[in-house]
Amino acid sequence: MSLFNRFFGEPEIRALNAHSKAEVEQMIQELVKIGRMDDFLSITPGGPFDIQCHHRGAKQIGRRLNQMGGVPLMMAVRQTVKYKLKDVLAEHLDHCWKDVGDWQV
Repeated sequence: MSLFNRFFGEPEIRALNAHSKAEVEQMIQELVKIGRMDDFLSITPGGPFDIQCHHRGAKQIGRRLNQMGGVPLMMAVRQTVKYKLKDVLAEHLDHCWKDVGDWQV
């Protein structure tokens, strides 16, 4: 993430209309909250985690992002999450989203 993008956000997010941008910002906040509180992966299913041990809420956010802007928007959000939560949790998010759209781990 470039210094410019750190301050002003990823280009894919900046290009959205105001309503969509607000929705994406809200999803980013929710992903950061999930990452800090629960993680995106678990070693056992149950609670917020599905049978694949992926966080249900994070996966649903990935599906919505995919509907809104496909993999480019998902990558922009992932990069923002990486900046806020660091590499390990961003990699966990990669695995959580592995079956969403054309997302590749």
